[in-house]
Order: sequence, then C-alpha cells, then structure tokens
Amino acid sequence: MARLLSADLSEPIDCLIVGGGPAGLTAALYLARFERRFLVVDAGDSRASWIPTSHNIPVFADGISGQEILLRQREHLARYGSEVTHGTVTTLRRVEGGFAASVEEAGGISREVRARRVLLATGADDVEPDLPDLPDAVRRGLVRYCPICDGYEARGKRIAVIGHGDRGLGEAVFVARTYSRDVTLLTLGQGMHLDAGERERVEKHGIKVVHEPVTGLDVEDARITRLRTASGDEHRFEVLYSALGLKLRSELALELGAEHDETGALLVDEHNRTTVPGLYAAGGVVRGLDQVVVAMGHGAMAATDIHNRCELPTEEEVDGADSSA
Repeated sequence: MARLLSADLSEPIDCLIVGGGPAGLTAALYLARFERRFLVVDAGDSRASWIPTSHNIPVFADGISGQEILLRQREHLARYGSEVTHGTVTTLRRVEGGFAASVEEAGGISREVRARRVLLATGADDVEPDLPDLPDAVRRGLVRYCPICDGYEARGKRIAVIGHGDRGLGEAVFVARTYSRDVTLLTLGQGMHLDAGERERVEKHGIKVVHEPVTGLDVEDARITRLRTASGDEHRFEVLYSALGLKLRSELALELGAEHDETGALLVDEHNRTTVPGLYAAGGVVRGLDQVVVAMGHGAMAATDIHNRCELPTEEEVDGADSSA
C-alpha cells in the first residue's frame, strides 16, 4: 500500500523521503504508483515555495507559482492515499538492512523510522545579500535568484547582479549576453580585483561594476526601486538578482560519508545514488543544474531505481556515484 500510517512504522519501510519539494514529491508519486511503502518528511521550507511565477515549467505557459506547484503535487499524491508528514529528520544512521532516522514532528513528537533506502531531497537555502534593514530580500521576492527561470521576463530592463568573485561576474556576464545590455554588478563592498581577462569580459558585455557597500534603499510596490552607496551615489534598477550562492542542506549525507564537491553538493550517479549504498539524493542538494524540472527528473529516476532494487539488500549494492552500473 502506498498509504503509510503510523502503525505501519513498526516494520522497516521501503523508502524514507526527506524533503517535500518538487524532487521529493515527484519521487513519492512514483513510489505510490509502484505501491511501495514510504514516508515523506518535510520541514515545510522548500525553496521552490519562494518562486513568485515561473514560465519555464513545461505545460504551464501562463506561468505558475512555486506554492501552486507544491500544492498540486501534494493533491496529486493524495489521490493515492499518501500524505506528507510535517517534521524534521534530525539524525540518520546506517543499521543492518538499511537506515534508522530520528524524526521530530510538529508538537514535539519524536520517533524512529527504519527504512531500507533513503532519498534526500533536502534542497538548499540562498545566501541572503547584506542589504540594510532587509535581511530576507530573496525570500520575500525583492531580489530574484534564478535568471534561468525568469530572466526572459526581465529582458531589456535595467538589471543588477549582487555578487563578487567568479560566481558574481559569471552570472553578470550570463545575464548581459542573454537578456539585457544594461547590467550592473554590485559587490556590496566585498572588494573585487579584476584581472586583464575579467576586465575584457566586463567591457565586452558593457557591465558596470559598483564596489561600494549599499547603505540605504527604497522599497516601493514590493520592489527595490533605489539603492544608495557609501559615497552617496544612487542607483535605480528594475530587477535585482543574487549570485551569492547556496547553503546546501546535505548534512545528513555528509555525516554518513557521502562524497560531495567543495560546496557540499552531493555527487550521484545516473540513478541518483550517492556513494553511500542505499542512500539517494535529488534536487537542489545534488551537484548540477538547479531547476524545478531537473529536480523532478531526479526524483523520478531515484524512485524508479529504488523500486527496482527494493528486494536487494543495501549491503550488496555497488557504491552509487563510483559505479558505472
């Protein structure tokens, strides 16, 4: 049965899904249709919920918000009698036959869940820019975080990219060569020495660079309309993007020894297996293109492999990302 009640947790389940964003809910849908026993635990803080409107989700030509995507996914999953448990997985450890997870649910209820396999769809958090009196600009939608998703709607506008170093300059160049010839890179006072090659890129794409910190700003109609720097200069933009990077929620996997890159993003194989046997990862916590449709694809691939390998003990599996299987 796809539907999983508390009483069913006395025996190990087929899969524990940690995270109820696009990746986790897609995996849950597949496992429900495979009639596997699984549990989705979600802390209720999916980064996808911050998306005001996305126009690059196939079949939603008029756009769809992140919250609507998640709502529709949950409603779809509910058709198979499956629900999402609101809570947090605080620890995850290997045990004979799979994994044991400590789950803290709303109301302070704690319990242990045993699962033969685990899918981490825990995602990431954006690093918020250091703007005066505005600690949550990205979360509130005042600063956007994905020009791949909505840069088309910003084409031809005055755009600022907040960032520094290779990441900041790279995103400014991407925006300038793709969507607008009026792009400014704001380093927020971090300091950024441009070598000859970088200066050539800046000049080629007409990118302006402001090195000073922002000391004041104006917000009107849910939009940052004016920024003031330490010297008193004022800058007006129609769209702001952050290129400050992400904080990956990969701690549970790292504690188990899963391989990762320098940012903490998990390395997986073509089936979304990590290097820890029986542990899978999907979505923003995985190294790669950070997109909703990619996350959904990850969830589908992981769930299908989990279903196909359910009767195989995890101890007999070849390590995931090291495997050519």
